[in-house]
Amino acid sequence: MSELLLDIQHERLSFFTPAGEVKALNDVSFAMQQGDVLGIVGESGSGKSVTAYSLMGLTAYPGRLIGGTLHFNGHEVEKMSEKEFRKMRGNEVSIIFQDPMTSLNPVYTIGNQIAEVVQLHTDKNRKEAYARARELLELVGINEPDRRLKQYPHELSGGMRQRVMIAIALACEPKLLIADEPTTALDVTIQAQILELMMELRKKLGMSIIMITHDLGVVASMCEKIAVMYAGRIVEYGTTDEIFYEPRHEYTRGLINSIPKLNAEEKERLVPIEGTPVDMLNPPAGCPFAPRCPKCMKICLREMPPKTELSETHYTHCWLEQKQQFEAASGKEAAAE
Repeated sequence: MSELLLDIQHERLSFFTPAGEVKALNDVSFAMQQGDVLGIVGESGSGKSVTAYSLMGLTAYPGRLIGGTLHFNGHEVEKMSEKEFRKMRGNEVSIIFQDPMTSLNPVYTIGNQIAEVVQLHTDKNRKEAYARARELLELVGINEPDRRLKQYPHELSGGMRQRVMIAIALACEPKLLIADEPTTALDVTIQAQILELMMELRKKLGMSIIMITHDLGVVASMCEKIAVMYAGRIVEYGTTDEIFYEPRHEYTRGLINSIPKLNAEEKERLVPIEGTPVDMLNPPAGCPFAPRCPKCMKICLREMPPKTELSETHYTHCWLEQKQQFEAASGKEAAAE
């Protein structure tokens, strides 16, 4: 059995704005073993990135962790100081940001930026750091690494810049790599190359990956488990097969139905999820998806649904599942009598 790397329990995180409290994360819980690949999916504003940033202590003011426990690789994250976070970032957990052009410094060469990270986290001198930077560029499949080390970010293509970001993230061989929509700004063929590269590096280095995305196609190809987030909550969690073949929350079904299908009839319309996302300043009393749910019941608007265990690896928060389980239990009792 592989060791437990990450354990988040009942995490609550809010942004205290002049307009009021924005409950960005509301009772988020999940765990990861060493070597796992987890996909976190959901629309913009669902809390995917905030979950990852809170783990690295990157939640900007006015955001504040107000409850729950975050255990990562022996650290109690909620009790860590900024100095401890600096030591952990890059060494044990790294992040690939969404847009490489805004993540790389335009006035420093690629070599300079990678070598700086290596020197910051190891005891290598400048010459050794540059040698490691060259090694990393080769590792992520960049051709002519000696030439690239002397170039600036604007001289590289989008795919190359993203590979440089991956090289920086892997500089110290972290135990956990967080990829925050790493392929959004890239075209489809480069997307596939970047995802393939990440999976190769995972096998080579034995690291865990959290893939944050709104694209279910991306998680289908590389993730073993999926957490579906909506309005700061995990509404469904399961293995990739369970989420795709047995989705049990209406939001998950909506996400899957909105994917274009290769075998679709000609001129078949896409099925959108009706309605608008929740106002996080004034969230509903019950299930956050209830106002958009086609099967909404009265209780959905009044009360937050409890957790429904569907298997050892699969659970959801949905009153429809509670109703089905209650009816199934009642049917068995009636049959027994």
